[in-house]
Amino acid sequence: MAVLRKTWVTVIGWVLTVAGIGLLALPGPGLLTLVAGLAILSQEYDWAERRLHPVKEKAFEAAAAGVETWPRILLSTLGALVLIAVGIVWWVNPTIPEVWFVGPRLPFAGWGSGLSIVLSGFIALGLLLYSIRRFRNGADSRRPPVTDNTN
Repeated sequence: MAVLRKTWVTVIGWVLTVAGIGLLALPGPGLLTLVAGLAILSQEYDWAERRLHPVKEKAFEAAAAGVETWPRILLSTLGALVLIAVGIVWWVNPTIPEVWFVGPRLPFAGWGSGLSIVLSGFIALGLLLYSIRRFRNGADSRRPPVTDNTN
């Protein structure tokens, strides 16, 4: 059973880690997927545990920086909503004008691609809400405390 467990942990961890690296450049939660893959691999491998903490710290720093100001929050929300809209268009697969080698249909269009893009948008909204609750309103807020100088 130990060999079977280690095999599954290794396979699932590497799939998530490689997917996370790919999602850093593609639409999707790249850092989250990378952290999940390293977290799974860290159950069996010390090297993964050593690499998990710096990646996790960077992910939390990026999340905290992304919700520091209201314009950043609004732009992130707009970006997630645009991602959902693009996913719906990709799902519907409309006819588009032919431009060079693209057209009359969107490349890789259909329910599979559209659904994955829509899900990425919803995951982005969920992570945005989590970041707002944790870093703007929660105890982990990185902002300095407000002091009252009205003596």
